[in-house]
Amino acid sequence: MRTTTGWQADGATAELRRTTLERRDLRPDDLAVRVDYCGVCHTDLHAVRAHDGGRALVPGHEFTGVVTGTGSAVTRFSVGDAVAVGNIVDSCGECPMCRAGQENFCHAFPTLTYGGIDRHDGTATLGGWSREYVVREGFAYALPAGLDPAAAAPLLCAGVTVWEPLHSLGVGPGTRVAVAGLGGLGHLAVKFAVALGAETSVISRSADKADDARRLGAQGLVVSTDPDQLADARDRFDVVIDTISAPHDLAPYLRLGAMDGTLSLVGHLGPVTVEAMDLLVGRKKLSSAGSGGRPATAAMLDFCAEHAITADIELLPSSQVDEALTRLGRNDVRYRFVLDLSDLD
Repeated sequence: MRTTTGWQADGATAELRRTTLERRDLRPDDLAVRVDYCGVCHTDLHAVRAHDGGRALVPGHEFTGVVTGTGSAVTRFSVGDAVAVGNIVDSCGECPMCRAGQENFCHAFPTLTYGGIDRHDGTATLGGWSREYVVREGFAYALPAGLDPAAAAPLLCAGVTVWEPLHSLGVGPGTRVAVAGLGGLGHLAVKFAVALGAETSVISRSADKADDARRLGAQGLVVSTDPDQLADARDRFDVVIDTISAPHDLAPYLRLGAMDGTLSLVGHLGPVTVEAMDLLVGRKKLSSAGSGGRPATAAMLDFCAEHAITADIELLPSSQVDEALTRLGRNDVRYRFVLDLSDLD
């Protein structure tokens, strides 16, 4: 076994403690990656808060780093290559979804970067809040030159999560897109929609983020607490990307959709209640998306390199991970925390 250092959740205190971790010895198709930068996601916050102290929990599933070792059968990467890894590190490879390049929808459920079970030895996967990660080369991605590795880390979860619906729904020139919620997911959805050529607006509870919306390239902002603004925007958008992480009423957002428009939920993924009439009037569609398969993730990174898109981040030493989680819990970040893991050396 290989050893490294990382931040493990303490179920008793809901805090992170620095500890020694074990990684598997390299299999023929494995890479050893020195983790340099890893994002902090709402999923991490929920996982830490829900941790009961049972199986070891090391969060982190959007990271960039450098290859430090390769298995005997690795062909795509060499030591010293810059790479990125997202929230999926394996899948069955055989089901229709995997064969279609949608490993994120694997019928046998994909192996998650943390909190999953290794398909070969049955051990728990431990995440990227650590100095080294061992991953199959097929689930690592070349980090394009020119992308800042710290600001690129959130692309591997937040980025591909919003890229998936925008790309699958054919967003491009002539498409009218609204992004509900201007946070870690939302700000990247705005950047992508603008770069794809769509007429892009932001939906927010107040006008406080109007300047940020314009800076990101949005042409308009709809204040969701203003009935007049909601009425004016009714039936306006072909696609509404809903990144709001808390439970909320979907009806106002469905009404913003144009004829045959789509509301795509990528924030709160719990139970929802929908009145059929809100779908019927205008033939509205309700959809969702989560992460992305390998082809989509690689395409998203290439698109980001072409259009110089990265996340707006606040970079913290990993020793401040508890502070990052506390602030994330009160939405005190614009727009994504990223941990610098070099302090684990």
